[in-house]
Amino acid sequence: MNEFLGPKLLSDYSILLEQKRNDLKSWFAEERQKQSMPLYASVDIRDSGWKVAAVDANAYPAGFNNLGEGDRKEISEQLQEWIIKEHPNARWLHIWPENHTRNKGYVENLIVLKKLLSNGDFRVTVGSNELLGISELEGLTGVLKISETKADGILKVDGEKPDLLILNNDLSNGPIDGFGDVPVAPPQAMGWFQRRKSSHFRNAQPFIDKAAEIIGIDPWILGTHWFVSEDKCLEKEVCRVELAAQVDTFLEFLRNKYEHYGIKGEPVLFVKNDSGTYGLGIIEISSGDELLNLSNRKVNKLTYGKGGSEVADFLLQEGVPTALKIGNSVIEPCSYGAGGNSTATFYRANSKKGQMANLNTPSTIFMTATEVKSQEGGEQIIAATNSWHALVAELAMLAMATELAELIDSDED
Repeated sequence: MNEFLGPKLLSDYSILLEQKRNDLKSWFAEERQKQSMPLYASVDIRDSGWKVAAVDANAYPAGFNNLGEGDRKEISEQLQEWIIKEHPNARWLHIWPENHTRNKGYVENLIVLKKLLSNGDFRVTVGSNELLGISELEGLTGVLKISETKADGILKVDGEKPDLLILNNDLSNGPIDGFGDVPVAPPQAMGWFQRRKSSHFRNAQPFIDKAAEIIGIDPWILGTHWFVSEDKCLEKEVCRVELAAQVDTFLEFLRNKYEHYGIKGEPVLFVKNDSGTYGLGIIEISSGDELLNLSNRKVNKLTYGKGGSEVADFLLQEGVPTALKIGNSVIEPCSYGAGGNSTATFYRANSKKGQMANLNTPSTIFMTATEVKSQEGGEQIIAATNSWHALVAELAMLAMATELAELIDSDED
């Protein structure tokens, strides 16, 4: 197993981060005023000790049930603030979910999200066209009432029109018609039917560069190196050879960074579906030759998207090992936010995986901030969550706002 050891740059630079905290706060406030921030978002974060980076950003988060009670209170307040600001006349919120009727974990996510929104004295209902005929769904702690929902040009829930539709469906299968004039948050433009991971990271880079400039550090410490392979390149021999050469150049850049900072270990990159979610179709490679010699099984894994859709474009992204551990488990923070503010975090933990492994797997368990803090070494992880992790999460949320504006503009053209 590839082991990594490097300098504790984040610890060394913490004093710089604290010194520039007010400058960063002012800059974030200015940037948030320029655009509409997302209702909610979740950001997967990797912390190697020498760098911290958002490696994925989700517009329709589905793990609210993994948050601890303290974090739920804070994010509930942030959600209410966003709704009151953006939709001051809204009193009835309707959640449009995924069609995961047998996934008790996802149903529990809806139960918690409904409660978080209900805390603001809003009426909150749940349902979709796909759930017609179902009156309730079973979660982990109870049942969720499903309201009769129709969207055929006018959104009707139990025969009446709600004020605001809260979308908790990533739209991998395409946009949903029939909502009429009911506003939708987050907008459908962020659905995976057209959104690209690479567009997110492209939008994120200027914000990463500016934050690094304010702090006075290398931008590489706050983000990942990446590029995109398009048009089913893996299925074309000539293209695949060219892509393998790009991979080797990419890895050489990372080796130079490792040498510059005194990092021991062999850099790797992850190949991901550029338009997808749930950790489907992710493989790890450490050379161009590995790409050229991928087995049919791995190629099939890569080209399989959510719902059986075929994948055409791939994001090739720098792998960031995690230095965070609780006992024998490696740890990965997942930050949840509302209105562009990182306000809640849960942690993926896995005792069977290594430092570099993708933790979005069935063997992973979830820990709340309270559970992490109670363990040996947990307080240091929480301290990082409140500083570096929050920083890169909020940079990712700024990027999601500009990403959304870009997608809406393209829809209108």
